[in-house]
Amino acid sequence: MIYEELRQMAGGRMAGLPPGQTLQATALVHEAYVKLVRNDAPWESRAHFFGAAARAMRDILVDRARARGRLKRGGDRARVGFDEDLAVAGAQDDDTVDLVRLDAALARLAEHDPRAADVVMLRFFAGLDIEQAAKAMSISVPTANRDWRYARAFLASDLGGAEKGGEEP
Repeated sequence: MIYEELRQMAGGRMAGLPPGQTLQATALVHEAYVKLVRNDAPWESRAHFFGAAARAMRDILVDRARARGRLKRGGDRARVGFDEDLAVAGAQDDDTVDLVRLDAALARLAEHDPRAADVVMLRFFAGLDIEQAAKAMSISVPTANRDWRYARAFLASDLGGAEKGGEEP
């Protein structure tokens, strides 16, 4: 049952990647699972498990983006497309965001508001909607929405959305 939920999360995340990816959703789930069992930590709750799964998927995708960036001339970074609902300022005109920059900005957000960072990880990296993220974190939907709005504004500012001609968050 958990495997199928993880597979759906990975499928949602992989659907937003540009064509030509060598990593499939099943492979992402398997790599994330290996990271999770290697940790060998007891899961305190459903939220704890899915948070760890989202972090594992995030780490895998960011590591692959970094590796691809090192391989290309000029250090080009892998771009990940995502839908309008998940858009954060700082995205390029083609609705893509640099995973490496997003990862760094998310780490800075986690220093200020760990719960908001967790909402982003569950929404962006695990592909959960706001209701699913709230349930996984055992918080109310209005609280998850507030955290999501705050996180989007923080990331917009951190990724330089305002200086690229967008409005202030």
